[in-house]
Amino acid sequence: MPDDDAQRLIDTSTPHAARRYDYLLGGKDNFAADRESADAALRFAPNLRTWARENRAFMHRAAAYLATAGIRQFLDVGTGIPTSPNLHEVVQGIAPDARVVYVDHDPLVLVHARALLISSAEGQTAYLQADLSDPDSILRSDEVTRTLDLTQPVGLSLIAVLHFFKDAQDPYGLVRRLIEALPSGSYLAMSHNSWDHYDADQRRLLEPAVNAEGQPRTREEFARFFDGLELVEPGVSLIHRWRRDDAANLPEDKEISAYGAVARIP
Repeated sequence: MPDDDAQRLIDTSTPHAARRYDYLLGGKDNFAADRESADAALRFAPNLRTWARENRAFMHRAAAYLATAGIRQFLDVGTGIPTSPNLHEVVQGIAPDARVVYVDHDPLVLVHARALLISSAEGQTAYLQADLSDPDSILRSDEVTRTLDLTQPVGLSLIAVLHFFKDAQDPYGLVRRLIEALPSGSYLAMSHNSWDHYDADQRRLLEPAVNAEGQPRTREEFARFFDGLELVEPGVSLIHRWRRDDAANLPEDKEISAYGAVARIP
């Protein structure tokens, strides 16, 4: 779809999660409705900018871990609006021959997809407009089958996307379908919002808006996504604590309240 066609599909009058995230990260690819929605949430949860930065940092650390562990193929579902360094910049900085397929259903991401396609000379990147609710459309796409070899290990990245799926949408089944398509030695990296560390007042104020869009999950509910997989140390942890070196600058747990983990597919 050409960029101008994608732009015509963008509803700028309704707040959108990816554009709010972009705003929280200090980006410019957002509209008044997104900023107003984010500012309203910030009044009740001023930690949201810290969460956005820490979630992005978790993605960087997880991607670097996988590239260092020898993974050379990555499938990033729920990419969001490009914010440098993107996943391919992280992994190709370690392994220039790494190949990455980005997937998102938001037409605004398609508008900016060129930023995701500037690969190293040795590697390759591709962008696919598709929805996690239909894993087979992702796995069978030309972008995936031409860029990745699904007989070789793949790093599956699902960063801050599953909390937009309610239980009725079978998020565990959707993740399982993707995992089952990948060979032994592949990895799953995921982050997910939770209410666990919010106080009662924050939760009461935020719950109506958050629950309208998705479903935060407890640590135990998040851990279920990794059933049957081999968790990488330190296992399931808050995203700002996962394999972090600068412990002196660690935010408080109540500022984040989101879990992350990386696990190997046996």
